[in-house]
Amino acid sequence: MSDHQSAMMPIPLLTSDLIKSAVIRYPEQTIISVMPDGNKHEYTYLDAYKRINQLANGLTKLGFKLGDRIATLANNHYRHFELYYAIGGSGAVVHTLNPRLFEEQLEYIIEHAQDEYIFVDPCFVPLLEKIQARIPCVKAFIINCDEDTMPSTLLEPVICYETLIKNESEAFQWPNLKATDNCGLCYTSGTTGNPKGVIYDHQATVLHAMMSGSNQFLGFNEWDIVMPVVPMYHVVAWGIPFSAPLFGSKLVFCGDKLDGQSLHQLIQSEQVNKGFGVPTIWLGLHNYLESKLQQANPLPSLELIGVGGAASPKNLVKVYAKQYDVFWMGLWGMTETSPLISAAINSPRLQKLNPESRYEIQSSAGKPIFGTQIEIFDSANQVVPHDGIQQGRLKVKGPWVLKHYFKGEGKENFQNGWFDTGDIAVINQEGYLRIVDRAKDVIKSGGEWISSVQLEDAALDYACINEACVIGVKHPKWDERPILLITLKDNNSFQQEELIKVLKQKVAKWWLPDAIIIQDTLPHTGTGKLKKIDLRIEYENYLIEQGLSEY
Repeated sequence: MSDHQSAMMPIPLLTSDLIKSAVIRYPEQTIISVMPDGNKHEYTYLDAYKRINQLANGLTKLGFKLGDRIATLANNHYRHFELYYAIGGSGAVVHTLNPRLFEEQLEYIIEHAQDEYIFVDPCFVPLLEKIQARIPCVKAFIINCDEDTMPSTLLEPVICYETLIKNESEAFQWPNLKATDNCGLCYTSGTTGNPKGVIYDHQATVLHAMMSGSNQFLGFNEWDIVMPVVPMYHVVAWGIPFSAPLFGSKLVFCGDKLDGQSLHQLIQSEQVNKGFGVPTIWLGLHNYLESKLQQANPLPSLELIGVGGAASPKNLVKVYAKQYDVFWMGLWGMTETSPLISAAINSPRLQKLNPESRYEIQSSAGKPIFGTQIEIFDSANQVVPHDGIQQGRLKVKGPWVLKHYFKGEGKENFQNGWFDTGDIAVINQEGYLRIVDRAKDVIKSGGEWISSVQLEDAALDYACINEACVIGVKHPKWDERPILLITLKDNNSFQQEELIKVLKQKVAKWWLPDAIIIQDTLPHTGTGKLKKIDLRIEYENYLIEQGLSEY
């Protein structure tokens, strides 16, 4: 044997090993699921593993080839958890479908992926009934329910989940897969053009679980009670169904109960200490606690919330610290990055800072996790200084960052080994990343850039405002100007002049919005992000039509 060859055993890292290890190390750790009827399902990792084996046996009898896609259309619950491991571990690819998509998008994605089977929650059956004739690739539909709760449906053929597994062995001969075999597929939101598929292999998924669950990021251990509010159909719930079992944490799945009251009750009853979701989730919880509960500490068990998917409003960071003694951990990632890349974790140094400096860091995207690299580039593709001021196009690389989309699409996003995220960002001297805006959301006014994210954050410092959304609209003189759409906590106290005073303290005068429009609600995507593309279309000519623009 040559001296330069590795002397280590070439054993692949596979997702099935995560659950097998969890059963050996933490067999009695529990998984809680809130079911559609409001009841809770509870079982152990060992119980889950036995059912995963049964499911893998049932899948094998249905028939599929290595790498075939098997889809899920489901909320966060124990059966979805089982599907993650059984599908990927048996050699297929688990393709998580987003039920919030339009019919045409679902149809396109299913056909593009060529899904062989779809496991669907009863509540989403009507979605598939509408498009079944247009998705001929699907051989059968498996409904995630008990035999006695099988719904009447026009889908055919249909199989009950529990029927599929009930006579199967609780032992399964896991195949000898390669680390580079694919195990997961998730499509981007497709805000421009058709959605693109991001396909994950076993090694990338396991490495992501190992590092994201470590103390460099989520910091899981077997004392933790972890609640991923982020949907399992959205970037594998940030990888938490893989990282939590790896480190032995109790898992709490909230199903479709995402309102403030339901989340508060679940946090209280299960003593959740770590929760993860987009900012609107934590805004909704805060609004409920503020309006309905008048008690000193309504979240005594909750210690940390990890917040991503959109910018972290600094005023909410402050609220969670002061009112609830909860550490708000800003983080960042994308479908294309598995997804977690950077986080503003708690640390002794951070706790020594004055509160305002600490909140500023917590509302950032933090520092990159080991194994990943981030960099910002100017329009000439030159590296921009890390001074916290100069902005650049954010690019990333790492062992769980994709190098091309499914079926080789989107080659324009990959240059010189970097993935172009489409985000505009700054990095300060200490290495903290802050997303200034999405490239498509930044507003170019008179040749100068206005950050919609920073303007929104400034507006949220006015106590009357519940949510804020800034978009760029047409202007004949300045090309684009910002307008601000808001929802209010208290209509009676709102004064536009007071809001303008707050904004003037935070942003340059020429950044001030040309119009402020009060809304009852603002549109959100299925993952809780503001749906700016719809608002841009609706208000494209607003300033011109209202006679508010200068010529």
